[in-house]
Amino acid sequence: METPQRQLADPQTLARISRLELRARVVMEGVISGMHKSPHRGSSVEFAQHRDYVPGDEIRHIDWKVYARTDRYHIKQFEEETNLRAMLLLDTSTSMDYKGKNSPLNKREYAAVVSASIASLLLKQRDPTGLATFDSGINQFIPPASTSAHLRLLLETLERKESKPKTDLSTTFHDLAERIKRRGMVIVLSDLFSDPTEILRGLQHFRYRKHEVILFHILDRDELTFPFQETTVFEGMEGELPLTADPNALRTEYLRVFQEYAEQLKRGCRELSMDYQQLPTDEPIDTALSQYLARRSHRG
Repeated sequence: METPQRQLADPQTLARISRLELRARVVMEGVISGMHKSPHRGSSVEFAQHRDYVPGDEIRHIDWKVYARTDRYHIKQFEEETNLRAMLLLDTSTSMDYKGKNSPLNKREYAAVVSASIASLLLKQRDPTGLATFDSGINQFIPPASTSAHLRLLLETLERKESKPKTDLSTTFHDLAERIKRRGMVIVLSDLFSDPTEILRGLQHFRYRKHEVILFHILDRDELTFPFQETTVFEGMEGELPLTADPNALRTEYLRVFQEYAEQLKRGCRELSMDYQQLPTDEPIDTALSQYLARRSHRG
């Protein structure tokens, strides 16, 4: 199934989340904008420059003296006001191609729509946003930017369909942490099918680099509930041999192991002060994102 750009930047999804600000809760480095705190203090609060007013800017930051001279609205910017720099890390491995019968999109397509929606929101906030895709290693790496043409580049990259099996997620995260030089927000979208202990070690590297981390765990409802009834041939999507089994004999143990795995990820993220959010692919994206961002906003 091809996922066109108009679907990746779904208007309904963007409309639902457009009034919510995706803000960093930890101090960020940057250079302009005024939405996020900077680690700099002292003389850094001094006036730096003006920029044109855009709808949504706070009126209290308008320089009325400049308006009196030019009849145009300009915003005062200060050294402490900084852009959030965000990197979206998208899993494009073959396991992300799974699609249950009750899901409108496979996991990869769902994650691509989520990525496009978040990128659109951040770029609307003038926050530079980048994208990296990975499977057996890093595929595409697009550094953060905030130009008008940048969203199109991100969408074109999100639409690409090449994939390979995942190898070591931890190694991939370590590699990405070394490539993302400036402190910012890292947003991971993956089904996270790997050893949770190793995953958390890789994610810890981002925290060591002072990044804020959001982990979107992309899952099909089948993976959460194991609804299969008849004797089924289970085919591995990343090179594993097919297995014929009676799912009724496996369900209890599967759900127990899966719950332990998910709880280990949640607990590890909590201990590392990272957001963990499951996103089942049968859940409407606009609802899932707007609810998550609203909860995040209320937490401050």
